[in-house]
Amino acid sequence: MKLYLSVGPNPRVVRMALVEKGLRPKSQVIDVMRGENREDAFAKLNPAGQTPVLALDDGMVVAESGAIVEYLEELHPMPALIGATPEERALTRMWVRRIDFGVVQPLTMGFRAAEGLPLFKTRMRCLPEGADGLKAVARDGLEWLESQLGDRPFITGAEVRLPDLVLYSFVEFGAQVGQPLDPALQRLAAWRGRMGARESAGQTAGVPA
Repeated sequence: MKLYLSVGPNPRVVRMALVEKGLRPKSQVIDVMRGENREDAFAKLNPAGQTPVLALDDGMVVAESGAIVEYLEELHPMPALIGATPEERALTRMWVRRIDFGVVQPLTMGFRAAEGLPLFKTRMRCLPEGADGLKAVARDGLEWLESQLGDRPFITGAEVRLPDLVLYSFVEFGAQVGQPLDPALQRLAAWRGRMGARESAGQTAGVPA
């Protein structure tokens, strides 16, 4: 298999998962700033023009970070990032869905509508008129997560799972593009510190090699 990566939070989710699982598949970095992901060669792999993409040896292509992590988990179940039981897997998927809708989508769209507009305006529909509102929706989502985290060290409990990788990758991205985590969200700040201390966070902090 071969993994196609780039800068950005979604590829970082997969990169963190690989470190957590101790995997090092063959990989290639796609230059999204130059628009390599929009060129014909990459479009044949993923017509959506997005990274990450996992190309399997039989020619099948898997896109979307969550789907890639789930596939890797099927091949390498431990350590479990989706879950070792039906209940754990259901909980993981529930929280990934909540984080995607409550934080990831509005944060990303808010960035594309404001700081990222010069890069994205010719690539996809952006909503500059909605930038402030989208960013506010992402903040609301983070505030709701703060209220739900309780005393759990990680999103679903005692162990790091996929929701932690997703949220951490996008919280770190937000900090780089004008949407920092509100320091008043103390539980999430402590969670971020725990995540930031992990080897998977340190190894994926820079540009993928």
